[in-house]
Amino acid sequence: MKLSAIRDLLEAEVINGQERLDAIEIEKGYASDLMSDVLAFASPGVLLLTGLTNVQIFRTAQMLDIPSIVFVRGKMPCDELLHLAQEAEMPILVTCMSMFESAGRLYNTGLAPCSIPKR
Repeated sequence: MKLSAIRDLLEAEVINGQERLDAIEIEKGYASDLMSDVLAFASPGVLLLTGLTNVQIFRTAQMLDIPSIVFVRGKMPCDELLHLAQEAEMPILVTCMSMFESAGRLYNTGLAPCSIPKR
């Protein structure tokens, strides 16, 4: 699914990277407000949904080759994160939807979840 379709589906505002939305294909998504879970379970290329707005979530996304971050619940990322996203040309989206609704909409349109190993 193109990132531009995800923007429309989530009624999201594009904070950075508008010009790249049609160039990025997303096949999987991961949603979490726990950085440790993102590090443990997100895989390269996923779309990250989060309410964390600090620089560490951007650094985590970069480390995992996550092409874009969607901030849920209308949360706006800090200025430092936006500056880093501009330098990295990473699209940043903000939706007023909850994480639950955002993930549900994406799942219902065929975006696959990251696989979580069984214990």
